[in-house]
Amino acid sequence: MFSFSLSASLRQGPVVLYFFPAAFSDDCSIEARHFADAIDSFKALDATVVGVSGGSLEMLSRFSIKVCNGKFALVSDGSQAIMKSYGAVMQTRPDFASRTSFVIAPNGSVLHVYGSLSPHDHVARTLAALREWSQARRP
Repeated sequence: MFSFSLSASLRQGPVVLYFFPAAFSDDCSIEARHFADAIDSFKALDATVVGVSGGSLEMLSRFSIKVCNGKFALVSDGSQAIMKSYGAVMQTRPDFASRTSFVIAPNGSVLHVYGSLSPHDHVARTLAALREWSQARRP
């Protein structure tokens, strides 16, 4: 177990903060595998990937090992404080996070938001936003 700090991570570069409803559900597992498979592409853009869900620490630890291959951090948000602060609470089931991905610049500004129940486009869209941001910063 470790402590995660968004502000500390932002000092290293942009952060992809993605919210997902439930560890080990089919779609959440698909999405997590997509992020794990693309982790080298995120790292090449100096980005940190962090998944957030309301599951317990124990459940998210198992999910991290079995599904994410330990490639990125998962944050347990049982109180829903993080979900609520980002407006990432599922409307139809408010006890779960919505499937929403945020790209956050090192200065803390939100560069991109993508919400969809489908797990398939979150990685492509967040990588595209990171690439666009990275290219815009080049002289």
